[in-house]
Amino acid sequence: MTIREAAAMLGAEILQDEFEDSALTGAYTSDLLSDVMANAKEGGALITIQAHKNTIAVSTLVNISLVIICNNRPVQDNEMLETAKDEGIAVIRTKENQFTVSGRLYAAIKT
Repeated sequence: MTIREAAAMLGAEILQDEFEDSALTGAYTSDLLSDVMANAKEGGALITIQAHKNTIAVSTLVNISLVIICNNRPVQDNEMLETAKDEGIAVIRTKENQFTVSGRLYAAIKT
């Protein structure tokens, strides 16, 4: 499943659309950025409610391809999206909660 396919499947809004539409290798769900640094895998998606530039900084360290912001959380500032654009990280937003997004993405990637 590619990033754009995941966004479509989740009915998500693409907030930052300048990225390589690569295949997702998995996903990690967490709001604790130190936990993401320690446990997320390269090439996957980060499922979170953290909508600020530090989320992108951590995603860059781990080589995450996609940040999924849940619960329709607003992006705190445009700097997050500018940094994501510079790093080629896709950012999407969905009204769904983290549990629902995690389950739907897991099912789609594992099949």
